[in-house]
Amino acid sequence: MPVNLTSDQQILWQHGFVKLNGTIVTTWATMILMSLGAKLITRKLKTEGNISRWQGSLEIVVSAMEEQIKEVGLSQPTKYLSFLGTLFLFVATASLCTMIPGYKPPTGSLSTTAALALCVFVAVPLFGIREQGFIAYLKTYTKPTFIMLPFNIISEVSRTLALAVRLFGNMMSGVMIIGILLTITPFIFPIFMTVLGLLTGMVQAYIFSILATVYIAAATRIPKAAVVQAKPDTQDLKPQH
Repeated sequence: MPVNLTSDQQILWQHGFVKLNGTIVTTWATMILMSLGAKLITRKLKTEGNISRWQGSLEIVVSAMEEQIKEVGLSQPTKYLSFLGTLFLFVATASLCTMIPGYKPPTGSLSTTAALALCVFVAVPLFGIREQGFIAYLKTYTKPTFIMLPFNIISEVSRTLALAVRLFGNMMSGVMIIGILLTITPFIFPIFMTVLGLLTGMVQAYIFSILATVYIAAATRIPKAAVVQAKPDTQDLKPQH
């Protein structure tokens, strides 16, 4: 009996070259779960007046996420919270759902982690262009000299690959270790390993979102020279006598 290392190899339906594998099913199931959860959690939120303890707890979590984004280097975290928060919640939810029997997290598949890394790859220049402008952002690839252009491009591609492979390796290895222990050890030890796996998943979600934040912060950082030029000359503002 063949062993499926990832849910990509678990073919649930096929018609010609069109395949429906386990990764697609679990990815959509996770997205639907997150959407329904967000709808239920936010349906009774208030913008004024007395708020419930539940809303207060949610606001604390959101404030903590914004503060973390700000500490990395993004002075206006609200502009990036929706993207970075979604990345974190998707990876974290996929990790939490491993407690469901038979569930294989989509983040244990290289196709899913590559898609998440590509989202970061596309988002970084988009945020950079929005903050600096198209021409100014393109000039960052030639810093400090024009010779660095190919190396900066290679750096963009290589870090995207590193994001995908790092998350894939850590998530897949955790699931495989738990599966092996379930077959050869008593019940208590696998339960401990499952808890440890959940903790590892939370850490990986944090690391992935923080790395994405670092890349966006680097892309949106306006050079000091441009800031100095944008400031008015205080000597010109002094009254003439």
